[in-house]
Amino acid sequence: MVDLTAMVMGPYCTQIMADMGADVIKVEPPQGDDTRYVSVGPEPGMSGVFVNVNRGKRSVVLDLQTESGKAALRALIARSDVFIHSMRAKSIAKLGFSYADVSAINPSIIYTNCYGYGRRGPDRDRPAYDDTIQAECGLPAVQQKLTGEASYVGTIVADKVAGLTAVYATTMALFHRERTGEGQEVEVAMFETMAAFMLVEHANGAVFDPPLGPAVYPRTVAANRRPYATADGHIAALIYNDKHWNAFINAVQPPWNSDEFSTLEKRARNIDVVYGLVAQTMKERTTAEWLALFRELEIPAAPINTPDALFDNPHLNAVGLFETVETPNGPVRFPGVPTWFSRTPGKVAGPAPTLGQHTDEVLAELGIDDLKPSGTG
Repeated sequence: MVDLTAMVMGPYCTQIMADMGADVIKVEPPQGDDTRYVSVGPEPGMSGVFVNVNRGKRSVVLDLQTESGKAALRALIARSDVFIHSMRAKSIAKLGFSYADVSAINPSIIYTNCYGYGRRGPDRDRPAYDDTIQAECGLPAVQQKLTGEASYVGTIVADKVAGLTAVYATTMALFHRERTGEGQEVEVAMFETMAAFMLVEHANGAVFDPPLGPAVYPRTVAANRRPYATADGHIAALIYNDKHWNAFINAVQPPWNSDEFSTLEKRARNIDVVYGLVAQTMKERTTAEWLALFRELEIPAAPINTPDALFDNPHLNAVGLFETVETPNGPVRFPGVPTWFSRTPGKVAGPAPTLGQHTDEVLAELGIDDLKPSGTG
């Protein structure tokens, strides 16, 4: 797989494929992927974010402004199953690696474009980052309904959702090729992906013609939808369907219970009121007491964890999510493959490469021995 992606969307896609066995050749410019430098790391160019989403890949430095760099890339393309990039359409075409150019070299290749905006729309040439896509797809507006203030969510959700979408889009194209022998071009745009993602539930009444209501799912934006304060901390709980609701009411006997809340349909019409009333009752017991009761009643509930706490989570450790990989800078504990396969399990493909670490190795595989771009290892 030829990987010309940078930052997170594309590299997250190819990291998943590397963990599932793909030989991913990460082609970098002489200065490297910018993500090498965005967070802490044991040495320059090996930030934690980069190391995680580029593990198990081979780094090749090619200067695609030179003919020798382009020739080496064309040689890679000729023997690859997938070509994936995250440049804007006009930029990749200017370099001479549009789908037409690449498929002329290798007609059976799967060519995946990772864009901010799809090429068929007027915004096709606009730059895009996670924050701007979150804004444009409606996330800060939804957060404002929930909290009273427009805000981003605390994770780069647009990059990651688009990266996951690129995985399934590319593998679907590979499956089609397996059946027919046909290569094809695939386009994954962050804006379109996140618009579809947001509208899964928020389309709501607007999905009908004529609309039966605004494009918003009321439960998720209710002002009282937040972790419940307990006598000594906080807890997340969703006492939602009739089974869970009746179990809670019978066990707790809150004074505010009435027929007004007796069915899911009735509660859905008054969801913010329900959240507020439950919040009053939650303050009467400790977090541990509520967790014990909810587990006994099989009501979904959880403590409020920090990301740091995930590394010591008993369930995650029991299922083997984390894998420790030895690297030149010492052991790295990766969050590994979250899926399970009975016959073809994945695993962390290996450490992340230093910039240009595999340039000479890969060029030798291609029969090229006279290309020595700057920054090679």
